[in-house]
Amino acid sequence: MTVQTIRKRPDFLAANRGVRVARPGFILLAHPNGGRGKRFGITVTKRVGNAVVRNRMKRRFRELLRDALPGEGLADHDHVLIGRDGGIERDFAALREDLGVALARAAKGQGDPPRRRRRSPAR
Repeated sequence: MTVQTIRKRPDFLAANRGVRVARPGFILLAHPNGGRGKRFGITVTKRVGNAVVRNRMKRRFRELLRDALPGEGLADHDHVLIGRDGGIERDFAALREDLGVALARAAKGQGDPPRRRRRSPAR
């Protein structure tokens, strides 16, 4: 079974309403997608590093998801990985193990508590 890629912004925004599991190198979002199969998306912000660093991280995440999702991914869910600062230095085997743990927690519905929004300073 092939795993499809999420490309449209509304799908990423919908995934943000799903289960959130934070790991040292990334945050996993999992959200039911209404029978569209296993899909994945990757987000790495400029806060993580320059374009070279972000692209390297996205390549690592893409390979990680293509390896793990067919067997361990949640059926009919969108899976979104959000890169964190420690993700580029983290060993690939450790990332793979973290993803397995995060997928297992998401399958049980054991996400992290909702994060509090920081207030932006008055301008």
